[in-house]
Amino acid sequence: MPEIDASEGPEQVPEGTEASRRNFMRKVFFASGATALVTMGSAGAWTALADDGTGTADASAGPSPGAAPSGGPGGGAGGPGNQSLTEEFFGLTTDGKRIDDLFTVHSTKVGTTPVIDAANAFLTGLTDTQKSATQFTVHSTEWRLWSNVDSYARQGVSLADLTDTQKDLGTALLRSALSADGLETTEKIRKINQAAGEAIGNTTSFNEDAYYWTLMGTPSATEPWGFQFDGRHCVINYFVLGDQVVMSPCFWGSEPTSMEIDGETVTVCHEEVLASLTFVNSLSADQQSVAIVSATKTSESMKAGAFSDNAVQAYEGIRGNALTRVQKQKLLGIVEAFVDRAKADAAKVRMAEVRAHLDDTYVTWAGGTGADDAFYVRVHSPVVWVEVDCQAPGPLRGAYGGTEGVPTQMHVHSIIRTPNGNDYGKELIRQHYLTSPHHR
Repeated sequence: MPEIDASEGPEQVPEGTEASRRNFMRKVFFASGATALVTMGSAGAWTALADDGTGTADASAGPSPGAAPSGGPGGGAGGPGNQSLTEEFFGLTTDGKRIDDLFTVHSTKVGTTPVIDAANAFLTGLTDTQKSATQFTVHSTEWRLWSNVDSYARQGVSLADLTDTQKDLGTALLRSALSADGLETTEKIRKINQAAGEAIGNTTSFNEDAYYWTLMGTPSATEPWGFQFDGRHCVINYFVLGDQVVMSPCFWGSEPTSMEIDGETVTVCHEEVLASLTFVNSLSADQQSVAIVSATKTSESMKAGAFSDNAVQAYEGIRGNALTRVQKQKLLGIVEAFVDRAKADAAKVRMAEVRAHLDDTYVTWAGGTGADDAFYVRVHSPVVWVEVDCQAPGPLRGAYGGTEGVPTQMHVHSIIRTPNGNDYGKELIRQHYLTSPHHR
C-alpha cells in the first residue's frame, strides 16, 4: 500500500471508533444548538429543528465565543482523525458577523420538478434498509459531515452497495440537477480515481464506487429538502425549496487532473484552472501587485474546505470595482466554471446573484501565473466564495510521477460556497420555518 500523504488525511480508523465519534458529534451539536433555536422566536421552528439541534444561529450573533473555526489548518486537509463538528452552523463571514437580507424566500422560476421526481424514484428503488441508512431530516448534521478524503467514513449508501438499476436511478438524479458539464465532471473524477488506484495497486482506497448518497428531508414541491453526493474529490450538496436551488458547498478535485485511460486522455478541473489564469493575466502589473499576495504557493492554501463551514476570512486582494469591464467578465468566468455545473436555469439565477455584488467581489492570488504554474486563487463576495488550489502531490502521486511537497496543476482542489449563512440552504430553511403559516 502506498504511503498516504498528510495533505490527504490519516489512515482509516476502525469503523466502530468512527461511528462513536460521529454519534458524539451529533450529541455536541444537540447540546450547543439550543441557544440558536431560542433566537428563531417561533414554536414551529422549535418543533422543526428539535430533532437534531442544527438550527441556524441568529444573524446578529457570531460563532461560539472562543471556539476555533471548524477543521484543521487550510480547511481542506484532514480526515476522521482531525475533522469534527464542534460548532453549530453559522456560515462563512469576513468578521464573525453575518450580513442580513442577502437571501430571501422567493420565486426564481427554476424547474425543480425533474429533480423531485428523480429523487423520489431513487428512494423508491432502494430497499427499506438502504433507505433507512440514506434518508435524514432536512435539519440533520449530516449535511455538514462530508469530506474530500478517501479515508473518511461516510453515512448513506455507497455506489458499491447498489445494483446497476439503483446506480442508474442515482445517475438520473444527478442528471436532473446537473448540466452536461457537471455530470461529466463528476463522472470523470470517479473514473480517474479508479484508474489512478489501479496504477498504484490500491483500488481498495481509490475506486469509482466509494461515493455515497444521502438525502435530507422528503422530496417536495413546497417543503425544504436536498441531497448530498459525497466521496473522494467530489462532493455535491444540492438544496431545494420550491423553485429555489442552493448548490453549495460543492467540492471538485482530482489527482491527477489528466490521465490516459483506455487509450483516451481524460482531463478534469481544467475549466477553473484556465479561467483563473486567464483572469490573473488580464491584470496590469499594478493590479497584479494588489491581487497577488504571495509569489509562492504552499502545499495547501484552501481556507474553506471540509469542516470549515464557519471560517472567518477578511476580504483580500483586488476589488471588483478596480477592474475594467473586460476584466470583470474574466472574473465572472472563474465563478461560471463552477456555477455552470448546475442546470442552466439554476446557473442563470446564481450568476445574477453574483453579478449584483461584482463591485464588492475580491480576488486573491498566490503562486505563479504561467500556463503550467501551481497557484491558489480565492474569489470572495457577500454571496459567493470560490477557491482553486493546486496541491502538492498526495497518495496518488505514483500514478503521474509527482514530486513530493511541490504543488502542481496535476492535483487540484476546488470549492464553491455561499457565505453569510446560506450554504446548504440554511438561511432559506430558517426563513421558511419562520414565515410559512403552517409552521407557525
